[in-house]
Amino acid sequence: MHSAVKLTCVGMLALLAGCSSLNPFASKPPPRNPPAALQDFDAKLQVRTAWSMQIGAAKSFTFTPAPAGDSLYVAAADGSVARLDAGTGRTLWRIDAGAPLTAGVGADTHTVAVVADQGVVMAFDTDGKQRWTAQASSEVLSAPAVGQGVVVVRSIDNRIAAYDAETGERRWIVQRTAPSLTLRSAPGIEIADQTAFVALPGGRLSALALANGAPRWEAAVGDARGTTELERIADMSGAPVIAGNDVCAVAYQGRVACFDLVSGTPRWAREMASEVGVGVDARFVYVVDRNSAVNAFTRAAGVSVWRNDRLANRRLSTPAPLDRAVAVGDYQGYIHFLSRDDGALVARVSTDGSLVKAAMPVADRMAVFQTQDGTVAALVIE
Repeated sequence: MHSAVKLTCVGMLALLAGCSSLNPFASKPPPRNPPAALQDFDAKLQVRTAWSMQIGAAKSFTFTPAPAGDSLYVAAADGSVARLDAGTGRTLWRIDAGAPLTAGVGADTHTVAVVADQGVVMAFDTDGKQRWTAQASSEVLSAPAVGQGVVVVRSIDNRIAAYDAETGERRWIVQRTAPSLTLRSAPGIEIADQTAFVALPGGRLSALALANGAPRWEAAVGDARGTTELERIADMSGAPVIAGNDVCAVAYQGRVACFDLVSGTPRWAREMASEVGVGVDARFVYVVDRNSAVNAFTRAAGVSVWRNDRLANRRLSTPAPLDRAVAVGDYQGYIHFLSRDDGALVARVSTDGSLVKAAMPVADRMAVFQTQDGTVAALVIE
């Protein structure tokens, strides 16, 4: 969070009695919502690892692999940036950006963008040669959105800026009012139809014209509720997802909803609180609620189809639809596959044991994940 509440215990009695975490004689209380133990099940799908590589740890940040054409771009907190062959995982090039990174990667078939410490935006061509750097107004935690000749970033002071992909010249900047208390998270940006769809603090989804940043429409996905600032946090979670004529998104304490891509007219909305983004395929919208239950709604009308709570409190990632299943990662590095039709667990794959936090893009019919410890791997359903 941008704002933090600091509690101070005064005096030795308060130190021992009130601050149990500092008292060596106090017993550690059990977690209030312990993660569900993994249960055995009959595997109905065969999933194999097509390839795997190491890029470097994400530390406290989130790095999402970015597919573009037949390539995949990945990055790490130490400044490593690499281009991989999406089908084989072969490293085509690997560079050091020259500074610690806080967000990435954004890419299309012409431009690769990451963000360094202190809000420095860096752009490279697809051969790994640096084109330009630009200075955002403050720290950036969300991956840049790259497409249609621009690089769009949102900094934590809630400014959205667009840069020319070739020159780095700033084309426009939009200042949005931020709530007094927000999550320190990385809501994303998607580009389509000459529009940047920006997930914002306060539960807003904004559609901005790529040409000049003018607002096309804005919709509420989460509404501030409650009497305290903590209760009123309703920030967007993850990146909006564009599918056909729809754009779908979910809020931290709000709703999961789909809107008309052009007008912003709501298609449907359902009460739902999530800490990660949505997954969308031709039939369903998938969302992980705050208790790590995986939910599926019909894309057309938002009708609940199924709910699986067997992975409760395992800190699941954004769902990734893949063929006849949907994949989610967890805090121990497991990738779980659920049936698209009824939500039953159908396969499980272990990784390096670290949190799978980033969304898993689908490239060349494979789900690609990146763990916090830096493993990048592609899974395919046989």
